[in-house]
Parts: sequence; C-alpha cells; structure tokens
Amino acid sequence: MQIIHKITQLRESLSPSRKEGLRIGLVPTMGALHDGHLKLIREARKHCDIVVVSIFVNPTQFGPSEDLDKYPRTLDSDAQLCENEHVDYVFAPSVAEIYPDDNYLQIQINKLADNLCGASRPGHFNGVLQVVNKFFQIVQPDEAFFGQKDIQQFVLIQTMVDEFNIPVILHAIPTVRESDGLALSSRNRYLSSADRDIASNFYASLQDIKNKLELLVDEWSQQAEDSNVEFNRAVNRYNNTLKQLQVKIKFHEDKLTEIGFKIDYLEVVDFKTLQPVESPSEVVKFIVAGAVYLGNTRLIDNIIVENN
Repeated sequence: MQIIHKITQLRESLSPSRKEGLRIGLVPTMGALHDGHLKLIREARKHCDIVVVSIFVNPTQFGPSEDLDKYPRTLDSDAQLCENEHVDYVFAPSVAEIYPDDNYLQIQINKLADNLCGASRPGHFNGVLQVVNKFFQIVQPDEAFFGQKDIQQFVLIQTMVDEFNIPVILHAIPTVRESDGLALSSRNRYLSSADRDIASNFYASLQDIKNKLELLVDEWSQQAEDSNVEFNRAVNRYNNTLKQLQVKIKFHEDKLTEIGFKIDYLEVVDFKTLQPVESPSEVVKFIVAGAVYLGNTRLIDNIIVENN
C-alpha cells in the first residue's frame, strides 16, 4: 500500500492500472476511520481491482461555528486500518494541495440542499460537492462508495454525477450500527458516557416512525387499488394518514427532547426530491430522516422505506 500526498503522484501511480483496464474504486473519507468506513472499503474491494481511500478533512464543508479544528485527525492509525483491508492507495493531501488559493469554484444544487441538513448547515453541501467533484477528477474512479447514513449527501452527489455526466457508478452502502442501534460515526467519540447511554433512543424513534409509515403505506396502496373510492374521499384519507404520521413524529420530537436531545429535524421525505411527502402514492421510496444534538455532538441517521 502506498500513502500519497500529491495529485501528480497519485495520477502517475494509477495510470498503468487504468491502461490495463483495471477497475478503480474510490472511498472518500475525512479519516477517523471506523467499522462503517471499513465496510465501504470491503465493498470497494469486492467490486474493483484497485482501491483508493482518500483521507481529507475538507474545510469548505464546515461552517464558522462547527468543529473543523476539533475534528479527529488520525492518519497513522487510519493508514494501518487501510493496509489491513488491502487498500492499494491512501490519498491524504494537504489543504493547500486541494485548494491552492482562495479563488475556487463551487457547485450549488438548489432545493435538494435546502431541506434536512442543508436547512441548518447553509453552504455545507456546496463544500461537499466541491471536494467530491475534485476527487472524482483527480482519481477518475470507475466506482465510488458512500455510506447510507449521509443519505442527503449521496442524493446530491448522484445528482451532480448525472448533471455533469461524470462516468462513475455510485454505491450507497447500508449503515453500520452499534449493538444498540446507534449509527457509527467519527463524531460518536465526542459523546459523554451519559449521552452515549441514551443515544440509541434516536434510532429507536426513527424505527417507530418507520413502522408507522409502513402501516400507512399499506393503507395508501389499498386505497389506490380501490377504484370505488371517489376522489374527494381518497384525498381526505391521504390527508388523514399524513396527519397521523405528523402526530407520530411530534410524539418522538417531544420524547427525545424530554430525555435530553435537542432536535434539529425529524422528517419523512421523498427519496427523489428530499421534500416532505405530499402525494404518497407517487413516491417510490421514502426516507425517515433525523438530526439531533446530544450536548455539542450532532448525530444524523435515516431509514429508507420502499413504497411497494
């Protein structure tokens, strides 16, 4: 395994593999690797001949009051984990290597970035798309691997890939969890022991909302199949079931707040548009998504529900 810090060196190293027609996989990370990242690497190893793991704490996706300076930087231990997983190249550039001056371009996607995490982190996804696009241009991977935990990020990156005709296949890999359901995250290490003890309630709330949504999806499907139901009655039923869903979400907002969480959002959105559901029968996939704070630690998670 090689650890590479320069763009030119990485391109030179990958060139022979590309000429041989070998498939190159990219796993973009900010380091502080955990079992969730290792799952991405293993998936890349299954699909690709050459695996590149990028380790770069990207400053352009952090807001002024966020944890850029505190974000863990553990390159030595990260590199050892990568070597254990038979990664071919670790690309760990400096900030100056990626952003040589302040006159850099940004990519903005409207609407998709306005809701969920984008509502409370303005500019965050501009920075994400900027750096991911840079790594796509530098590495030119055939396939790239991301965690489902950051589902809004994945949808935005897929939109960017489609919009700019970037020849890369994207994979969203299911979230890896602790035994109590807490999604693995590099930020979990910030949790106090008391906060860690209650953190699993977040996923439990998403699960309960998901269960309610699945019941309502079944009801919606039955209504859609019932041709005898007049239009106005069908609309009223839709509205009633949406209200039931909002009641369930409000219940969990109050419950989590009561035990010590600060709610950023709990929402059910359309996977395609990332907007709140208005016409359930037209939605192919739903996302039950949430972001909360325990102390100063921000946790995000989601569950995807198919509309069968």
